[in-house]
Amino acid sequence: MWFNKYKLVLASNSPRRQELLKGLGVDFKVRVLSDLEESFPKKLQGEDIPLYIARSKAQAYKADIHTDELLITADTIVWLDGDVLGKPEDRDDAIQMLHKLSGKTHQVITGVCLTTTEWQKSFAVVTEVTFTILTNEEITYYVDQYQPMDKAGSYGIQEWIGFVGVENITGSFYNVMGLPIQRLYQELKQI
Repeated sequence: MWFNKYKLVLASNSPRRQELLKGLGVDFKVRVLSDLEESFPKKLQGEDIPLYIARSKAQAYKADIHTDELLITADTIVWLDGDVLGKPEDRDDAIQMLHKLSGKTHQVITGVCLTTTEWQKSFAVVTEVTFTILTNEEITYYVDQYQPMDKAGSYGIQEWIGFVGVENITGSFYNVMGLPIQRLYQELKQI
């Protein structure tokens, strides 16, 4: 293919990120380290948070990158009124997050870091998502049926809650799923 200088390595266990990268029709392998730290300095805001975490993930893999490999790391956050909504701790936390998102517009921000043994490049993509007002019954149904514990902001836009709750989206739909695949494609083409 047009960017065959490197073998692509996706550093993510996320089935959504793997599915999106497969959608490009490129060969890649998945490499996952366990217990990666996803904390960040509290002074960081907005785009700087997922960029920091994506770069930190890349740093953790640095010793394992071969000279012919390009490592892709990413992190996605939900940003609402100056606060980060990460992955929920439990059912109650997921329900609370969805109540916060109900009837409001938030940003989904994904930071992506591309790393080789010689260079590193990172970028962030922002998508605005507006939820309609959700009832308590809708929220608890979604949390109980879909168990969104591995998702930033406690929701997957491609799931039931996205069908019934997302009123408007400005920007990349795939970014909300966890990987801004169109922008990633453009970045890979430039290599």
